[in-house]
Amino acid sequence: MKTPNPPVRRSDATKAVILDAARARFAVDGYAKATIRAIAADAEIDPSMVMRYFGSKDGLFAAAVAIDLDLPDLAAAPPDALGETLVRRFLAIWEGRENTVLLILLRSSITDDSVADRFRVIFAEQVLPAVLRVGDPADAPRRGGLIVTQLLGIALCRYILRLPPVVEMRPDDLVADIAPTLQRYLTSTPPAPL
Repeated sequence: MKTPNPPVRRSDATKAVILDAARARFAVDGYAKATIRAIAADAEIDPSMVMRYFGSKDGLFAAAVAIDLDLPDLAAAPPDALGETLVRRFLAIWEGRENTVLLILLRSSITDDSVADRFRVIFAEQVLPAVLRVGDPADAPRRGGLIVTQLLGIALCRYILRLPPVVEMRPDDLVADIAPTLQRYLTSTPPAPL
């Protein structure tokens, strides 16, 4: 017999409405221009409720952009398909529900240092550990950084700037073009010092 889901508490529903409104507002206005008052108006609640649940604009932003990339275990992937595995996961994130959070982070990080710090935390806590699972661990920061340059370049061109040739590419074509580069980054050795 199936156990019924516990009822959603009213405070949980209110928080969810606030977070949805915040994500939509941050996506349009960015962190700097979005206001608690505008987010509260979008959520059709009093601004004091936003402060009650999240404490500050920064607290609200942190909750709104919390994301688990759920990156694949590259050590368990076929060694010759590491780049493909990573690109496919990246595209699944950007073309799925999580894309709003990533759009907010990418747009806002360019103009706001505290948002850029959040990107660095995601890199340190989620991307770097995935890269550490393959290749030389001492070289993982370099390889991870190069991987991020490729993935964020695709994100910028496909989802923010919406460059027609990149937008028109089918996901499988992107995988075919980008996976070999990521494969090389994942399996490369550090360059010899000069």
